[in-house]
Amino acid sequence: MGTSERIDLEHGGEEVAEAAASVEKAFEGKEVPPWERQVTVRSMVVSLVLGVMFTFIVMKLNLTTGIIPSLNISAGLLGFFFVKAWTKLLAKSGMLMQPYTRQENTVIQTCVVASSGIAFSGGFGSYLFGMSSDIAKQSPEATAQDIKDPGLGWMIAFAFVVSFLGLFSLVPLRKIMIVDFKLTYPSGTATAHLINSFHTTEGAKLAKKQVNLLGKFFSFSFFWGFFQWFYTASDGCGFSNFPTFGLEAYKNKFFFDFSTTYVGVGMICPYIINVSLLVGGIISWAIMWPLIDNKKGDWYSAKLEQSSLHGLQGYKVFIAIAMILGDGLYNFIKVLGRTLLGLYNQFYRKSLGTSSSSSDPNSPPLLSYDDERRIDMFLKDQIPVWFAVIGYVVIAVASIVIVPHIFPQLKWYYIVVIYIIAPALAFCNAYGCGLTDWSLASTYGKLAIFTIGAWAGASQGGVIAGLAACGVMMNIVSTASDLTQDFKTGYMTLASPRSMFLSQVLGTAMGCVISPCVFWLFYKAFGNLGIPGSAYPAPYALVYRNMAILGVDGFSALPQYCLTLCCVFFVAAIGINLIRDLVGEKWAKFIPVPMAMAIPFYIGSYFAIDMCVGSLILFIWQRLDKVNADTFGSAVASGLICGDGIWTLPSSFLALAGVKPPICMKFLSRGVNTKVDGFLES
Repeated sequence: MGTSERIDLEHGGEEVAEAAASVEKAFEGKEVPPWERQVTVRSMVVSLVLGVMFTFIVMKLNLTTGIIPSLNISAGLLGFFFVKAWTKLLAKSGMLMQPYTRQENTVIQTCVVASSGIAFSGGFGSYLFGMSSDIAKQSPEATAQDIKDPGLGWMIAFAFVVSFLGLFSLVPLRKIMIVDFKLTYPSGTATAHLINSFHTTEGAKLAKKQVNLLGKFFSFSFFWGFFQWFYTASDGCGFSNFPTFGLEAYKNKFFFDFSTTYVGVGMICPYIINVSLLVGGIISWAIMWPLIDNKKGDWYSAKLEQSSLHGLQGYKVFIAIAMILGDGLYNFIKVLGRTLLGLYNQFYRKSLGTSSSSSDPNSPPLLSYDDERRIDMFLKDQIPVWFAVIGYVVIAVASIVIVPHIFPQLKWYYIVVIYIIAPALAFCNAYGCGLTDWSLASTYGKLAIFTIGAWAGASQGGVIAGLAACGVMMNIVSTASDLTQDFKTGYMTLASPRSMFLSQVLGTAMGCVISPCVFWLFYKAFGNLGIPGSAYPAPYALVYRNMAILGVDGFSALPQYCLTLCCVFFVAAIGINLIRDLVGEKWAKFIPVPMAMAIPFYIGSYFAIDMCVGSLILFIWQRLDKVNADTFGSAVASGLICGDGIWTLPSSFLALAGVKPPICMKFLSRGVNTKVDGFLES
């Protein structure tokens, strides 16, 4: 999740950079392999295995709550462990041809993150699944032209034609972003620091301990998921429906569902994010929804189905959308302002530097040994500008031809307009990400939903046109900033820009096949995908679809007084963000984050309670042993997330094979239980 990355890493980038000030001295005697030898067969095999694993994890998170923490550290750690074990085995047998380098480690990390990233940017839990009939049934008056059900063939084709364009859009500007502007890219810097540390003697020993601990908690989480499966014979059964705080609280989505995934996510996310989620759940499910439910028959018809967006469900969805849009608008303006100010300062300093150097042409630039070494390696393997331009044009033309065949509602001229403005938006996003570590890809996607949806109109399938346009825009902007972030990691580990670009291309190609196949497995194995209250409610699919409906139909889609409440929460989201920025870092950590508060408005607080348990575990651990908590906390969290995430693979196959759990563990009130006992006895 962008928010968690920003808060967790934004202020750590400079410290990491300072700590790594003389890191290249430690690697002075080691040869840097040419870029062709940095992308090896073994690195691609490991990347494929880890790509599948992380795609399952991201897909599960996508389809449950939509909260996805940064998995860069886990990818780097596991990549180091697998290839290190591989090379150790070959070295003992005398067959080792090439030692394992930090450049190869960087290639693996880049490839894995690019591959699993398609599970998010591909929209399988948001805009793409939002087109389906399963989600359309929950929206008002969906017509045939506003529905497109998932199909493995067209999903793979769409992923291929839209996922590569962003990789070519900013390649010519890599030197400006990394060397000239010296953008921090906190996540990329932190990942590079981690990879560099793995390849020192002390770092390798520590990495081994971290992997051992990750493996233990992976096993625990996997077998805990396996154990829980036995008690889930029907909907509403099992530990995931345990009424921890009583049945009334359970009805209002307040319970601990024993999910090791979200306990692990809570250990990774900052405390304020987890608290914000809980605060949002309390405001909505404990206060607002019971009050609005009492207005049934007055504000909305009492005869409406529970899933109707003209009833209580409409307030849940549209108020959440209002908060998300308010938060997104504020941060868009904020990051865009910082981007423009940063660009102005960069060019202003450059003009001053030019004038000063002309007066004293002999004054050399003040560069450290590390900077000199890194700049030399970064500029050594150039990627020709003509290659990037031709690549962009060829893929854009292919996309303009193919995408309208997949989505007839999205006309070719809509796509042309998107591709003309996309490079500028990709640059703004990549620059802002370098300053703040916050990617606004989903915000640009929402912008496309409203503009293209309104342009197409309801009669021309504006809902599908808007959602498809969201996918086109989001993929370009997201992959462009990801590649620039990877260039920063490669710059600090002496990995060639060519190997970074190639690994990103190969990882994206893997993701374009793996992610649709994994989603298809979920879609076929779990028949209730996207249904509220199911194991995989896909909350953002309904949110994105209703954004498209709002863009096409306007405010007529809202129930009574919903617009007023939406305006209040839209303004509140902007106001809370403004207060957070005005009070400074010391007090901002005590003020909730509106984007995080909005998520439980629709799906409830059960996962927020899991995440707060994760926060509590980490907090107590840090109080008892801060050094070990800081060193091994992310490894424990990654093990919990990965084990439960991988359990979805065998559970999917069991569901496809028609194997059902033998037991249903369900909780009833005393009165209902008496009636059930009486019925069974009679």
